[in-house]
Amino acid sequence: MQVTIEAMGAAGDGIATAPDGNRLYLPYTLPGEAVRPDGPIVLSPSPERVAPLPHFGPCGGCVLQHWAIPPYADWKRARLAEALSRAGFPDAPVAPTRVTPPATRRRADLAVRRRPDGSVVLGFHARGGAAVEDLSTCHVLDPALVALFEPLRTLLRGLPAFRREGSAVLNLLDSGPDLLLRLDGPPGVADRATLAAFAARHGLPRIAGGPLKGQGTETLAQLGPVSIAFAGASVAPPPGAFLQATPQGEAAIVEAVLDGLPKLTGKARIVELHAGLGTLSFPLAAKARVIAYEGAPEAVAALDAAARRGGAKIQAVRRDLVRQPLSVKELEGHAALVLDPPFAGAAEQIPALAKSTLSRVIYVSCNPVALARDAKLLHAAGFRVQQATPVDQFLWSAQLEAVVVFARGK
Repeated sequence: MQVTIEAMGAAGDGIATAPDGNRLYLPYTLPGEAVRPDGPIVLSPSPERVAPLPHFGPCGGCVLQHWAIPPYADWKRARLAEALSRAGFPDAPVAPTRVTPPATRRRADLAVRRRPDGSVVLGFHARGGAAVEDLSTCHVLDPALVALFEPLRTLLRGLPAFRREGSAVLNLLDSGPDLLLRLDGPPGVADRATLAAFAARHGLPRIAGGPLKGQGTETLAQLGPVSIAFAGASVAPPPGAFLQATPQGEAAIVEAVLDGLPKLTGKARIVELHAGLGTLSFPLAAKARVIAYEGAPEAVAALDAAARRGGAKIQAVRRDLVRQPLSVKELEGHAALVLDPPFAGAAEQIPALAKSTLSRVIYVSCNPVALARDAKLLHAAGFRVQQATPVDQFLWSAQLEAVVVFARGK
């Protein structure tokens, strides 16, 4: 059987129609290609097809390395336009996709496993499976993180606290690589000494640890302070803290958020939801007073300490926004609301936004499906899309981030 790829699906698979009318989702194919589904085997490659890099296919980190960047970027832009159209905004002004370059991702959550012979597998999971692709290189990650692959294998091979499986979360901070190891054994005195020596040898100011299954972390070795700057403010993040995936993606998001603000007076206030460490809080605080809500206690503490130290106009508030979203009354009196919700979106908060007197909502999305659902309520409440910017932080993946500015009134 031979089929033709008609379009790309949301997960990055090519979509074709079988002779019986059923839809087929075929990985690693491109629009216009003639394909034999078993495999799949491409019979006539698209002119948009490019040669992928090592580990493509077995590694689940990238699913679209075989697609040239211009049509790939257009596809991501179309995904945002489609999500907004489903929400009731068919003519939303969607900017070209801001694509981040290779070798710039500063965060990685690597799976690690010990083989029966004692050697260590380190890499990303296979697409849709539990297998781990043992990485020798990665063209998405910053080279400073890739350079730690082999030293980490050597470290873990001789670490008693690592028995069979774990994870290594790497964040590239301004102070250097920050490592959080989640292992299936308790670290002893010898483990801590080994980790301190590793940190000194490879320029890691801090190594933290935690259980593989469960919450909580502890510092296992610290040779110096850790820091990352947001709009000039130095923040000391907790181990494994959430960061925007790339500096370029962060800059594109910040730029789009600031561009979406209304004209502000000297006493204007902005409410920010899911503030994290303050990626947006500090740039926003240069424009107006910010009330920043965040549920993770460690992130709130880091944000608050940095704001107090630098005198930023930020009030950091710990609050579980899923269980306790802001009420309509609490939203009164703000010039704008900025929210950067998790992947599930902001279903608990959107009804109050729709009923409030807010005239500007700036939504930073990492999930077009959740965005479409939430934006539908904003459309019903009289909001319009003033601007929408797709941001491709996760290069060669099917993931899409976006900044959408909703406005109503004059």
